[in-house]
Amino acid sequence: MPKKKTGARKKAESRKEREKQIRANREHVDVAKHPCNVNMECDKCQRKQKNRAFCYFCSSVQKLPVCAQCGKTKCMKSSDCVIKHPGIHSTGMAMVGAVCDFCEAWVCHGRKCLSTHACACPLTDADCIECDRSVWDHGGRIFRCSFCQNFLCEDDQFEHQASCQVLQAETFKCVSCNRLGQHSCLRCKACYCDDHAKSKVFKQEKGKAPPCPKCGHETQETKDLSMSSKFWKKLPNLLKAKSVHERP
Repeated sequence: MPKKKTGARKKAESRKEREKQIRANREHVDVAKHPCNVNMECDKCQRKQKNRAFCYFCSSVQKLPVCAQCGKTKCMKSSDCVIKHPGIHSTGMAMVGAVCDFCEAWVCHGRKCLSTHACACPLTDADCIECDRSVWDHGGRIFRCSFCQNFLCEDDQFEHQASCQVLQAETFKCVSCNRLGQHSCLRCKACYCDDHAKSKVFKQEKGKAPPCPKCGHETQETKDLSMSSKFWKKLPNLLKAKSVHERP
């Protein structure tokens, strides 16, 4: 009969399994949900941006920093802190331990976060594939393309994915019914008829095409677009938009 496993042996095997899972998950990090890439609204200028140590637009320090590794805003008294604070819950700058050079966000003074974040930061080489801007060159968040897995800034994510997406079949039918769709959205890759193009959420401006009921992007008439069974194409000058994450 095989030998019965001891408690220490079971713990060692479970630890090895956890470490193996952690190494496997490092290559498949969801950048959009990582603490170093969460939404942050500046306390002073009220502008939304990615989690940063200092505001990208007015360079002010936030009242409640968010750790780029664990995502906490308050350090409890039972944590593995490098700076000990027994019996006190530290917040604000008292919780801060370092600034990451890659994601430009605060890292708390926890021993684990300080020793692991710099090596495992998902924004180490996060240069936008479209405009070649890094985290330090714009104020928006960073995303990955769902098809080519390249990094994208917040200004180019929709346009890039619209040109990168491959369609398996071509259809001009409305997504809500079987009638022919007269209005097409290049972000959602969907067609809408006159009835279903009307939205209660997004208002239509007078003299302009109705916005997409799903994302609010301006729609175009299907007959004016060049469609194929592989890609949805549009003239480049129609895709250009002014960046909202640039310094004035």
